[in-house]
Amino acid sequence: MTDGSFRLALAQFGPDAGAVADNRARAIELIERAAARGADLVALPELFSVGYFAFDAYERASEPIEGETARLVADAAATNDVAVLAGTIVEDLAATESVQTPAPSGLANTAMLFDADGERRLVYRKHHLFGYESAESDLLVPGDAVDVAEIGPFTIGVTTCYDLRFPELYRQLVEQGATLVLVPSAWPYPRVEHWQTLTRSRAIENQLYLGAVNGAGSIEESTLLGRSTVYDPWGTPIASTGDDSGLVVADLDPATVSDVRADFPALADRRDTV
Repeated sequence: MTDGSFRLALAQFGPDAGAVADNRARAIELIERAAARGADLVALPELFSVGYFAFDAYERASEPIEGETARLVADAAATNDVAVLAGTIVEDLAATESVQTPAPSGLANTAMLFDADGERRLVYRKHHLFGYESAESDLLVPGDAVDVAEIGPFTIGVTTCYDLRFPELYRQLVEQGATLVLVPSAWPYPRVEHWQTLTRSRAIENQLYLGAVNGAGSIEESTLLGRSTVYDPWGTPIASTGDDSGLVVADLDPATVSDVRADFPALADRRDTV
C-alpha cells in the first residue's frame, strides 16, 4: 500500500481442462507478476486449477482445504508478501479437516483467501449452483456460510460466478461490513451483457468495491468471455480487460466506500418488506 491506497490485481487466465499441475504453475506465475507490480491482493478465477467445464475431472482433481493447491498458494502469498484469493478449487469435503463443511462428503466449489503471511483467513463455498447447460448442480454440494475477513484496510467478502444473480447474498455481506467483494468466475459467451450488468449492479446497490475476475479462453465446448473488471462504489469501472489472459490492476481508496455511503445514503434508507 502506498499513500493510503490498496492495489488489487485480478489474474485472468484460461486453465487447461484437468491439467491441475500446469494450471497451478500458471497461477503461481501470475501471483508473482502481480506482486512485482505492487499488488496488495491478487484474485484468481473460478476453478483455476481444473477448469470449470472439465466436469469429468472434478473427482480426480478434488482435494481438501489443506491440500496441495492451498499449500502452494499460501507459500506464494508469503514468499511474495501479497494476499491471494485462491478462487476456486474442487474441494473434497470428506477429506477437509480444519474447517466445518456443509456436508460430511461430496464436492464443493470452494474459494480460500490467504493474507500476505500465507495464513488462511476465509473459506467460501459457492452457494448457488449452476444447472443451465452445466453439471455443477449435479456434482457439487452448495455452501451454507457467508463470512468476511479483514485484509489491509478492507473488509472482504467472496461470492462465486452464478451467485451474481442473487443480490440477497451481497446484502448479507454488507450487513457483515463488507467494503470489497471478490467474484471469481468462469462466465462464458454469449452472456456478455449479463456479466457486465450484474457485476456493476452489485457494486452500485451495495456501495462497495467489486473485483470480478473471470476466466479466459476455450475449455471443452465453451469459451469464457474474460472482461475481468474492478468497479468502485459508484459502479464505475476503474480497470478492466478483454478476453485474453493477463492482469487487471487497480488502486483502491478505502475512504471512498464510506464517502460514497455518506454522500448518497441509500443503504441507510432500506426498509423491511413483507
